[in-house]
Amino acid sequence: MPAQGWVPAYVGIGSNLDDPELQVRSALEALAELPGTRRISCSGLLRNVAMGPQPQPEFVNAVAGLLTQLPALGLLDELLAIERRQGRDRSLSLRWGPRRIDLDLLVYGDAVINVERLVVPHPGIATRNFVLLPLLEIAPTLRVPGQGPVWRLAAAANQQEQQANGNRARHKDSWETPATSPSKAP
Repeated sequence: MPAQGWVPAYVGIGSNLDDPELQVRSALEALAELPGTRRISCSGLLRNVAMGPQPQPEFVNAVAGLLTQLPALGLLDELLAIERRQGRDRSLSLRWGPRRIDLDLLVYGDAVINVERLVVPHPGIATRNFVLLPLLEIAPTLRVPGQGPVWRLAAAANQQEQQANGNRARHKDSWETPATSPSKAP
């Protein structure tokens, strides 16, 4: 059953296996083909260090803005179908482990949803720069239900990351380089 009218929705996309850029671009194309849905925007691609178990390859992330007539769970089913078509088997996935493709429904209109299959807004949205920075690029004034505008969330997450990086730097041996450095050589 379709949702009432068109609902804005935002989808986070990430990959760190099997040519991540290609995986993300393929997912963006698939989002544009969803029934009852129009892809209205997409961010640039962002490379970042994986947040899960290490070591694993860097992630490529993006966010797509949609207008959809699908209900939230219907949209979730479509996202999971895209993942399956791109070769992801969630039953084999390690939480926060490497993956070929990951599609997360970040925001669905002004809805707050908490059911077994879906939590919206996405529970990690306010603290993850790899979600907030692409979202900031395409929807800086978007108000995340119950959390505030994207620009404010991004500023707070950036400040927390800088403070965390400063604390880590004070506790490192002098020869260590930051995890984001292209070189691990001392």
